[in-house]
Amino acid sequence: MQPWFPAAKLGIFIHWGIYAVDGVTESWSFFSGQVSHDDYMKQVPGFTASRFDPRQWSELFADAGARYAVLTAKHHDGYALWPTEQSALRDERDLVGEYMEAMRERGIRACLYFSHLDWTHPDYASVGTGDNRFAYPPPGQEDPAAWERFLSFHRAQLRELQERYSPELFWFDGDWERDAETWRMPELREELLARQPSLVINGRMQGYGDYATPEQGVPIEPPAGPWELCLTINDSWGFQHRDTNHKSLRQIVRIFAETIGGGGNLLLDVGPREDGTITDEQAERLRGLGAWIRPHAEAIYDTGRGLPPGHFNGASTLSADRRKLYLFVFDRPNEFVVLRGVRNKVLGVRTLDGRELRHERFGGLHEVPGWEYVYLTDDHLNPLCTVLEVTLDGELELNRVHTRD
Repeated sequence: MQPWFPAAKLGIFIHWGIYAVDGVTESWSFFSGQVSHDDYMKQVPGFTASRFDPRQWSELFADAGARYAVLTAKHHDGYALWPTEQSALRDERDLVGEYMEAMRERGIRACLYFSHLDWTHPDYASVGTGDNRFAYPPPGQEDPAAWERFLSFHRAQLRELQERYSPELFWFDGDWERDAETWRMPELREELLARQPSLVINGRMQGYGDYATPEQGVPIEPPAGPWELCLTINDSWGFQHRDTNHKSLRQIVRIFAETIGGGGNLLLDVGPREDGTITDEQAERLRGLGAWIRPHAEAIYDTGRGLPPGHFNGASTLSADRRKLYLFVFDRPNEFVVLRGVRNKVLGVRTLDGRELRHERFGGLHEVPGWEYVYLTDDHLNPLCTVLEVTLDGELELNRVHTRD
């Protein structure tokens, strides 16, 4: 795992493709029978990208505090956002190239989403309940020649993306219809890293990726290794004009804090319109998130996984030297918040705008620490989320066991 990834904390996911023309679900709408495949593909001429300005995107993402971005170079429908030489189902404008250049100019790591499967390719058969054009062959009856042709196509497109654009991360999807042996995932990982040894690969590789990718909900028990939560701002990945159920800025801040507190990154999704513009509702939330992140940056970037459950009623992060805890106070406290099970002496507590807070230790016996009470008033609170810096007398030491019955 490259060290930049767990340190990044916030990325932007961009689901942009022909599905934005009619505002239907990306790829799944024809797979599940909501629309026919023919009607879905009729959107291609309407995908104009006429107002696509990747530098505006990069400015917005930087304002949000994002350190990386992931663009859907190709979704399950097979439509490529770059002039691939492997398929006629492509955009003649090099949207991927323009995006990569703009992100890198802004210092944002430029990454790409790529679907392993392709529900439009004639050599790829799949499972589906709607008009997905093909029937999946029964077990043991895969057409070997067709599968070899598809794998050759699959590898050739990935080689194009690496040789033309050198993405810093591949965000794969669509691996679930076949096993690792059929996909030849070990060999694929070797091929990708041979071309780019520093490439980061997400976990949708049948066990051959670098990190886990839960969606739409913070895990109660976060993965032990590096991970990333994929989250939509409303209920949809791509642009759907009928979806107005946007999460509030306060909800997004809370989810972000819970995610980084569990040692993960937040990959926050936007769905641009077919012309390449991002809706005001999504842009406002990105800017609002960035406005909250900036004064709290020391509690976010270059920090590690915080306290295990039970020590604090909220999320937390830990400084790189393990001598400072950052506590995220989501809700209005009744006089105080409590830190439990910390063996260290607390040298001081302050809000990140520099206001010192009164604190005192109660209880404890022998090696079992007591409770550290930190007192707050309404004047100390941030309307979105208050962050407290707790300075310890050494590296964090926790008590997690009972010593007497």
